[in-house]
Amino acid sequence: MTKPKHVLGISGGKDSAALAIYLRNKYPQLDIHYYFCDTGKELDETYQLIERLEGYLGKPIERLESKEAKDLQKNPFDYFYQAYRGYLPSNVARWCTKKMKLEPFEAYVGEIPTISYVGIRGDEDREGYISRKANIQSIFPFRRNIWSEEVIYKVLGNTEQSQIIGIYENFLSGKKLDKVIEIIKQPLVFEERNSDQNRRVAQEKLNLLFDQGLPEFNQVAFHYLKDKGYPISLEEDYPLLHDDEILVRDDIFRLLEESEVGVPGYYEKLDYEVDGETGQYARSRSGCYFCFFQQKIEWIWLYEQHPALYTQAMEYENEKEGFTWNQNESLKDLLHPNRMKQIKMDHLNRMDKEKAKGSKYLLDKVIDTEKDCLACFG
Repeated sequence: MTKPKHVLGISGGKDSAALAIYLRNKYPQLDIHYYFCDTGKELDETYQLIERLEGYLGKPIERLESKEAKDLQKNPFDYFYQAYRGYLPSNVARWCTKKMKLEPFEAYVGEIPTISYVGIRGDEDREGYISRKANIQSIFPFRRNIWSEEVIYKVLGNTEQSQIIGIYENFLSGKKLDKVIEIIKQPLVFEERNSDQNRRVAQEKLNLLFDQGLPEFNQVAFHYLKDKGYPISLEEDYPLLHDDEILVRDDIFRLLEESEVGVPGYYEKLDYEVDGETGQYARSRSGCYFCFFQQKIEWIWLYEQHPALYTQAMEYENEKEGFTWNQNESLKDLLHPNRMKQIKMDHLNRMDKEKAKGSKYLLDKVIDTEKDCLACFG
């Protein structure tokens, strides 16, 4: 039987690096191939992390680039920036992720059945911006639910009840099986054009089944998928089925520290002063140094810590056409002394509100907005 290829994308961020460490330590029998999609606009700290991670894993992390840009020996971002005629990527036109992350990854995989490991944590509620190709199946090892939304909707489908109950009978018996059958027979009722509510309804039913036994649910899902054409159907067994571990933010930092791979350098908290008060800032994400998802305080961090890169980011903007990294505000506008002061004061006030919670990683908790783009920020 042909076996699927197992791959893990390293973004240069903390979560994907920690996932590589976690899987290498806990499931050494998995032959995982590692890759990194290089945009040509990463911070030096990203490349340093990847080098340290390669040393720990004892395996190379393959660098992927857009074929079009590579054939012309062009910087990937600059090539597509010109191809899109100076139109900057944004949250409604994310050509950067599509062209420099997803497409190189899908070309790398080709048509080979592939299991792709994704570093979404157990304390996050998101699916991520992932490939939808039929031969690529995403697995989420850090979460209670390792399966994608697509798989869960199929397993919980009202038309699949009889088959799911039949599979469960191989793993449970007695009162526990009776309870599972009762849960399964409660039909899912979805509302038209209300995806958030439908997701909540499915999650409630899923949690009830998880409470009756997570490894048993995973076994049922695994056997259900055997004739559905998913890459995992090519595996005779799968070690993650038996795991009920959930990893959250603190676990990620622990894995990175204990392995001595360390966190990316741009997470280091640095002091800034405003109106006689001292705050701390850092970068909260991997990806391009001019990522449009970053918060205003991160732009100030970039200006004060990497002024040459900030200047380069400014050069991509075209204010006459309205092509700026931030909506309704250019990077030139951000540099006005009063505006910089306001941004720092706003950030300092948010940090003050969080102090009572006593988080070890307070800064990360305040500025982290990882719900944006998994392909870049994992």
